[in-house]
Amino acid sequence: MTAIPSFTGDANPYGGGDPYADHRTADFPFTQYANLADRRLGAGVIAANDEFFADRENMLVPEPAEFVPEHFGHKGKIMDGWETRRRRGASAEHPWPTEEDHDWALVRLGAPGVVRGIVVDTAHFRGNYPQAVSVEGVSVPGSPSPEELLADDVQWTTLVPRTKVGGHAANGFEVSLEQRFTHLRINQHPDGGIARLRVYGEVAPDPAWLAVLGTFDVVALENGGRAEDASNLFYSPASNTIQPGRSRKMDDGWETRRRRDRGNDWIRYRLVARSEIRALEIDTAYLKGNSAGWASVSLRDGDDGDDGDWTEILPRTRLQPDTNHRFVLPAPATGTHARVDIFPDGGISRLRLFGSLTQDGADELRARHQELGG
Repeated sequence: MTAIPSFTGDANPYGGGDPYADHRTADFPFTQYANLADRRLGAGVIAANDEFFADRENMLVPEPAEFVPEHFGHKGKIMDGWETRRRRGASAEHPWPTEEDHDWALVRLGAPGVVRGIVVDTAHFRGNYPQAVSVEGVSVPGSPSPEELLADDVQWTTLVPRTKVGGHAANGFEVSLEQRFTHLRINQHPDGGIARLRVYGEVAPDPAWLAVLGTFDVVALENGGRAEDASNLFYSPASNTIQPGRSRKMDDGWETRRRRDRGNDWIRYRLVARSEIRALEIDTAYLKGNSAGWASVSLRDGDDGDDGDWTEILPRTRLQPDTNHRFVLPAPATGTHARVDIFPDGGISRLRLFGSLTQDGADELRARHQELGG
């Protein structure tokens, strides 16, 4: 694990104007992965030992933290994040917190997965951020209560050791553990505030659950699908197209900039495992004057990179704005990767590929699950 880069120390007091003008951040190498702590996937902050000044759930809000200078309540300054009260020592002779004192919050990941990187953002916490943070993870089946997770027999694994962080900064940490986690415990030493938490990684689904389902969406993020690459990410990420549920607003899908050439835009996906697809959906919900004009869908069977052979399973088809389009394939199609091409540009909100795992796909998924400690 390495912090890339490292921010420490206070930020300057807010002096007016754009509060993000002096926010310290960086391009972290792991942000191409899905955010496993996304509320749309079902993530939640299920417990915290203290949230006196600001609610723990604020950490998972998808939008950047906001700062309103004049926003005060009966407890003090209202902050858009999770903020605990100031810790104190045991007596007048020892008024300082001990080295072991810390605050904690339990986060249920929206989907179990392998964590590749974590961002602990202290945006707008300039002099009231934690001195250091640490993050632990655990894999517990079912829907454990906070009391069950905090039991003495639960073995937590360190993802981020106790590390100094900076105020008003996006503190990023790479994680290199090939393990499957369902819950995280984020600790701030000794107290303070965290605006946002992002947990980037790969979904590692339960093969037994998918086997019981039989037919399911084999490209869905919650089932282990992934958007690997796209021609254009100007307005929104390609991973939006495999989020749960229908899009609820225009920026909850994938939209490209306007093309001024004769090309087209596309997204390439990795399926949960080798699958047999029998039907598909392309949704353009909330894309009205900017939906794709036409779309086609292709499959590739095998990990051959962009040079592999693609087989078209849906020919170029006219799309309607703000509409969910359903297609039943004339014959099942097998593959490990999928590609949607839109013509010439615009966007789609969701892609669904309905099918089931092949025998070798199911075997591969079970083996991977065992490797990750599932």
